[in-house]
Amino acid sequence: MSEPDSAEKVHIYELMTRIKQCDERVRKMLMSGQAAIMYYSARGQEAIPAGISAHLRDDDYVVTTYRGIHDQIAKGVPYKSLLAEYLGKSTGSCKGKGGPMHITHPAVGLMVTTGVVGGGIPIANGLALAAQLQGQDRVAIANFGDGATNIGAFHESLNLAQLWKLPVVFMCQNNLYGEHTAIADHQVNAHVADRAVGYGMRGVTIDGNDPIEVWKVAGEAIQQARNGGGPTLIEAVTYRFMGHYFGDMSDYMPELADKMAADPFPAYRARLIESGDTSEEQLAKMEAAIEAELDEAVEYALASDYPELIELSRDVYAEEVPV
Repeated sequence: MSEPDSAEKVHIYELMTRIKQCDERVRKMLMSGQAAIMYYSARGQEAIPAGISAHLRDDDYVVTTYRGIHDQIAKGVPYKSLLAEYLGKSTGSCKGKGGPMHITHPAVGLMVTTGVVGGGIPIANGLALAAQLQGQDRVAIANFGDGATNIGAFHESLNLAQLWKLPVVFMCQNNLYGEHTAIADHQVNAHVADRAVGYGMRGVTIDGNDPIEVWKVAGEAIQQARNGGGPTLIEAVTYRFMGHYFGDMSDYMPELADKMAADPFPAYRARLIESGDTSEEQLAKMEAAIEAELDEAVEYALASDYPELIELSRDVYAEEVPV
């Protein structure tokens, strides 16, 4: 796939900025006491969903994990609905009943956020199968971490997806740690993508910190899936700059300082300016506008009400059951 044009490169940066600034705002709210929630930061992994989502339509499907704020934002979940749901408010995307680990927003194709490691992979297969059976050219993206590649659902899903040529892209965001366990301590494969060969599937390992490389490889995989060519397993090697959860001391991550010094976000920003694709002034204006949008969304989420008690019995059964 050829290089993206300047507008596309800037759009990718905009998505990365929206992710980074929202992540930083949520952590600020947690540190200041404005919020008290479980939170799994995706800081450092912004390039992956930004590069993928540049190829997706609203009616394409995305499935993600509890560390999914970057996937959610890149797919287009509005800040107000997202933050209100994170805070458990009635104005959230799931009426405050899902919380950070169960975000859905079907209007933009964000179908599932699961707290079960690897649990979203077969769900993405189901969404892809539905599109195939209905003769639609929708594509499903299954996002998961390296730890999920050791469970049965991963292997079963790859097998069926290849057998049925499902329009799905398996995106392993390999941040080198499954919870607190380094990847070398839970599998001997040199690359997660090597596991694709066992199913006759195309597997590719890429630099998940290079948004242009992600854009190119994801674009090829999405086009293949959309055209009936079947699935691809992509391993995007990246790194998370925070511990497994907010408050984790990260003392088991000896390479953390070096990885943060090579932060892909400012590197890509400088790259755009140096290449002449945009200017410092244009990017600063974009960043300020996103910050203002976040200010409004935070105010909205904090001011929103919590769900009423009656919501306990709603959205549970096909027909509402009186309490």
